[in-house]
Amino acid sequence: MPEHLALLIGVIAAAIGFGIANGFNDAANAISTVIGTRTLSPRAAIIMAACFNFLGAATGTAVAVTIGKGIVSPEFMDMNIVLAGTGAAIIWALLATRFGMPISLTHCLVAGLVGAGIAASGSGAIVWGVLTRVISAVGIAPLLGLVAGFLVMVAIMWLFRKAAPERVQGVFSRLQVVSAAFMAYSHGKNDGQMPIALITTVLMVSPASPYYNTNLWGHLSLLDPNLWWVIVVSATSISLGTFIGGRRVIETLGLKVTTLRPVNGFAAEASAASVIELASRFGIPVSTTHCIASAIMGVGATRRLSAVRWGIARNIVLVWILTFPVCGALGWLIASLLKIVA
Repeated sequence: MPEHLALLIGVIAAAIGFGIANGFNDAANAISTVIGTRTLSPRAAIIMAACFNFLGAATGTAVAVTIGKGIVSPEFMDMNIVLAGTGAAIIWALLATRFGMPISLTHCLVAGLVGAGIAASGSGAIVWGVLTRVISAVGIAPLLGLVAGFLVMVAIMWLFRKAAPERVQGVFSRLQVVSAAFMAYSHGKNDGQMPIALITTVLMVSPASPYYNTNLWGHLSLLDPNLWWVIVVSATSISLGTFIGGRRVIETLGLKVTTLRPVNGFAAEASAASVIELASRFGIPVSTTHCIASAIMGVGATRRLSAVRWGIARNIVLVWILTFPVCGALGWLIASLLKIVA
């Protein structure tokens, strides 16, 4: 039993570490544009994003349920799969952050769990129907972000076509703070659910847990006297990661993809956040990184295609493509090693 308790504590710690790494890399999702346009200082933007990430993570569990029981079948899920999948996501997140590349922590975790599940119990352990939905969103969500960013920017240009540039600057400098807060909230409501899913899962599969073999998914709530801490700890971890921030990722999205003004930042954030919020309501884990990056590209393309630095965009897309095979392989490798050790 002591070894089971130690493993339970270790996996919960890894889930918290994943939440911190998520916020660390994905801090750029909510605040890169508001910093890139000089609307808020980096410190003010990071504090705001940390607060709204917490609110988002604490106000919904649909995505957590999808991740916790929809990727690997509950009857096959065990501590080693959770630990391997989480470890794979953390490793790739730290590497990508080191080189300033925005990635999808959602896809990191999904791929890591798939690789770990196959290594532990074979392909029959994977819920392929749900996984197909998640993979479909890999292409659909960024496309929606790109198109929405382009259309929202075109609409704003038409509505304010007779307004003085100074007036437009003043209006959208204020509105961009609101859109950045909405982006941070939507990020927490989607990506912030990942640590909640991981901690809840290990509480159900660990023999050392008081909830062993208990279905907790219907009880997740801030109002539940036994499980409120799962949501608070998870939300705090992603907020802490956001507060620490990922400066290089912020520079890539906010300063390198295209030149941004407050009106551009508002259009990108409002478009991306709307797509993410819609997905969260249906319990679909999507990449907030993909949505905001593609929205920024769509906004930049309204001026002219050359306004987007497509070399930087190409590098970002390449890292997105690599995420699934790399994290899947890492999850498989870690799970295989854990099988040998066990």
